[in-house]
Order: sequence, then structure tokens, then C-alpha cells
Amino acid sequence: MSSILVVGGSTGIGAAAVRAFRDRGDTVTLADRNEVDGRAVVGERRAGAAHFLPADVGDASSLGPLVAAAADLGGGLDTVFYNAGVLHAFPLGEWTAEAFDRSVAVNLRGPFLLTQAAAPHLRASTCGRVILTSSTGALRGHAGMAPYHATKAGLLGLVRALADELGPHGVTVNAVLPGWVDTPFNDAFWSHQDDPPAALADLVGRIPLRHQASADEITGLLTFLASAASGYITGQALVIDGGYTAV
Repeated sequence: MSSILVVGGSTGIGAAAVRAFRDRGDTVTLADRNEVDGRAVVGERRAGAAHFLPADVGDASSLGPLVAAAADLGGGLDTVFYNAGVLHAFPLGEWTAEAFDRSVAVNLRGPFLLTQAAAPHLRASTCGRVILTSSTGALRGHAGMAPYHATKAGLLGLVRALADELGPHGVTVNAVLPGWVDTPFNDAFWSHQDDPPAALADLVGRIPLRHQASADEITGLLTFLASAASGYITGQALVIDGGYTAV
């Protein structure tokens, strides 16, 4: 079984991933700012062991110690799954440099620094994996969310470069691009809409599968990417969106 670090997993996709990894017997270390929900997730009775580490990934100095602690708890590291993210929505004139910088720090700088710190452990693994959560927002745009879209698009370039650098060491690096997932993470987007119920109905009507995903519908791709079966897949942006970007 694998030792996995999940960054950003107290709720939503990250929490579902923690459960899915543990259900197959993996040892999971969850790092998050939300200690209440995070400790509740790792406290669930499941097959694999789990640990919680409080972390603010917007603090650049925290990533190295976080990786070291996770490697100690898990007896090494086989997979890092960076799922932390910031989504703000403001009219263009209301954005501040501080809000922009926070988006960059969490959504783009954090994945880079985490991978940098984890690389020695992943090289030592027989199944080194890096999985970064981007978004279909890397492929499309929405008013009020320019920093979010810019950082999620930037992750795709980061994944390609890291895949080239770490590939010779047997480490794969991929991005998952969820479409619309029914989690609180998207609340900022809905609150930015003039008529949220109408906006939601319009959105669902444009998804071929006619519903937003549940977080559990994302985990099959994550467990696959964190397995030996995905060993020849790297540098990719894997969309999982019910067909939203296909039409």
C-alpha cells in the first residue's frame, strides 16, 4: 500500500480522496487549515491509517516541514495530491494586489514548492506520483474570477515542466481538471451571480450528463493516477466534467 499526502482535504474533493485512498488500505496524511473538519475526516474508521497536520500552504516556509512530517508519519511518500485552492469572485475594480497574491500563493506557488520538497521522497519510491488539482477553469473563463483562472491555467504549464524533470526518475506528474462539483468551494462563484438558482439551472442544462458531480465521482480518477496502472501517463491535463467542455 502507498503513503499519500493530501493537501487540502477537510471537505469536498479532498475529503472524498482521503476516504478513497484509505479504503484501499493506503496510509494518508491530510494537511489543511481547517482542523475541525480535517481531524474529523482522519478520525473516521477505515482500512488505512490516517494522520492530520495543520498547514497554511500560502506560507511558503511551511511546505518543506510539512513534507518532512508527512514522510515521517507515512514511512516515506509515494503520492502527493495537492488539492488546496482559493476561489474569490469580485468585480474587476474591487480586486486588490493582496487578494491576487493570495490566489497565486495557494493555487500556483504552493503546488510548485510542495513538489520541490517532495521530489527526493518520490524519487525513492517505486511508484512516485504527483497529482495537482487544476480545473476546467484553466480552459474557460468567468467574469470576476481572473486570478483563479490564471492560476489554474498556470498549473498546466507547471505539470508539463515537472513531468519532464521528474520523468527520468520514474515519477509521474499530472493535473486533474474537475468541472462543476457540488461542494462549498464554489460558493464564491454562485454568490457572484445575479440570480444563482437561474444560473445553476442554466449550467446544469449545458452539462451533457445534466448534473454537477459529487466529490465521490472524482475519486476514481485520483486512485487510478496514484496507482501503478497509470505509470505511463505523465504531463497530462485530465478533464473530468460530465462533458461540459466537450460541447
